[in-house]
Amino acid sequence: QVQLVESGGGLVQAGGSLRLSCAASGGTFEHYNMAWFNQAPGKERDFVAAISWDGSTLYYEDSVKGRFTISRDNTKNTVYLQMNSLEPEDTAVYYCAQRSRYVPFACRHASNLGSYDSWGQGTQGTVSS
Repeated sequence: QVQLVESGGGLVQAGGSLRLSCAASGGTFEHYNMAWFNQAPGKERDFVAAISWDGSTLYYEDSVKGRFTISRDNTKNTVYLQMNSLEPEDTAVYYCAQRSRYVPFACRHASNLGSYDSWGQGTQGTVSS
């Protein structure tokens, strides 16, 4: 069973930046594609970004393209989400998630919340106006 632990959330002003980290343990990190989702109060959990096991394939939700960057360091078993030009609408709990690299990873798969096997506990990101 893979354990995922997010960190790096906090409170920033609009236009500011946050860098989220998600550390994985209990499995072989290179076997997993990874993703970030977020959930605002009273809303469903939504796809933000995904990255393939080797970092060669990236997907982003349209509203974060050009502002957020997903990356990973397989030597540290960690996936990151660099969030720049933050807006109050980005306020949410951010979750990382893991799925096997041995199943299809087209965009429709990568953005499908139900296709992920393990989830972290989430980290809160709050953007003030």
